[in-house]
Amino acid sequence: MPISRAEIPTPSGGRLINRLCKHWSHKLEVEYTESDARIVFSEKGTCLMHADADKLSVSIETLDEETLDQLEGVVESHLVRMAAKDETLDIVWEN
Repeated sequence: MPISRAEIPTPSGGRLINRLCKHWSHKLEVEYTESDARIVFSEKGTCLMHADADKLSVSIETLDEETLDQLEGVVESHLVRMAAKDETLDIVWEN
């Protein structure tokens, strides 16, 4: 199963998890706390997140590379949208 990971420097990881999970909880299976999240994209894959004081760790696991690329884009675009207006997220996926 392909896996992709990103370590995103941000002091707002917990806030990003909270906003993103509330947004997705209407459509997806979502479990989250102040510092951890698990989002299930139906049969496509799973996204795990963990917030530390200075970074947000994100990992995505899917069944194939094409879906992995799609979910990287979906997660990244949503994180950027949920970030504060004055915060720029540097997201580099490693797989």
